[in-house]
Amino acid sequence: AFKEGLRDLSRLIHAADLTNLKTCPKAMRVLGATEQDDVRVRLQYPSMYGPENYELIWEADKINSIEDILKVVQHVADVYLTEKQAEEFRDPDTGIIRRLTRARNTNDLRGFKTALQDANRRIRALAADGTIRKNLDNMHGLPRDMVHFILRQVYERTVSPNVEKLKQYKNGTDNVYGELGELFISEVLQEKTRMTSDQVFIDLGSGVGNVVFQAALEIGCESWGCEMMENPCDFAEAQEKEFGARCKMWGLLPGRVRLERGDFTKNTRIHDALKRADVLLVNNQAFTPQLNSALVNMFLDLKTGCKIISLKSFVNDQGTRNQNDVANNILEVEHLTYGQGYVSWTNAGGSYCISTKK
Repeated sequence: AFKEGLRDLSRLIHAADLTNLKTCPKAMRVLGATEQDDVRVRLQYPSMYGPENYELIWEADKINSIEDILKVVQHVADVYLTEKQAEEFRDPDTGIIRRLTRARNTNDLRGFKTALQDANRRIRALAADGTIRKNLDNMHGLPRDMVHFILRQVYERTVSPNVEKLKQYKNGTDNVYGELGELFISEVLQEKTRMTSDQVFIDLGSGVGNVVFQAALEIGCESWGCEMMENPCDFAEAQEKEFGARCKMWGLLPGRVRLERGDFTKNTRIHDALKRADVLLVNNQAFTPQLNSALVNMFLDLKTGCKIISLKSFVNDQGTRNQNDVANNILEVEHLTYGQGYVSWTNAGGSYCISTKK
């Protein structure tokens, strides 16, 4: 992302494409702006791609422009720069972040715009002279809160505007939609399965692709997803485009993403990838017994040591273990718990499993 001159990313969805005065007539102007004031601003990211357009307005359930801008500048200072380089951003009295925050708190539109222009100028210069690239090359792994922030930026610009389309499904079938939260995924990928960038991750029933993108960005690994419901698939493809564009804006190179449409029990590319998989995610909270049974037969192809994260165990726990129980013969199951707010369908904590292929 570092070539001469700023380049435009045609695939990027700008905040101002969604949160603007034309399409959001009820939105409030912020920072004390009047109808005469120009609320359009631009934000430079830590790369040689052109800036993102924002309008300084606010409406519930829309992109919060002020918070978005502040967080981007904060992440650049915290992650992309050395202590010394970050001083002009971080100085508690005169730093750019302090100026932006003060302007927000005192409704000072002009002060906010001036501080933002200074931030843009500085970030652009640090990208152009190779400072940011050099710092990135010395970095191993991204802070969790920044990963989650980038993923939320992608989701807010692609899924959130039409999120009601995800509610069109039938209970009692395999096609029930629910999302696993970013904290849950960070915990299982980093701490529980200790994934590395040279490994392969697969999400069977990947919905809008959130976990696929998270593994690619947070771990840097090859990351697969397969989904059969049409609306989530459409969202996943929209997220894939935005994810690629956003990573470029942030100067980041994620792992390779592969999204497949259709039934994962019949998809040949997924079956081939399973033979190489190191970590598998199956959100089988609402799967029928028939599908869980079909999955166990697919697990026969997994290599020894492959880990399967699931909401329910594939092993029959009724104490009546017979020799024909395939899951019991091939899987070593560990029962774990997740915390409050980790899944979309309830705020309560719950249990999940990590099974290891014997």
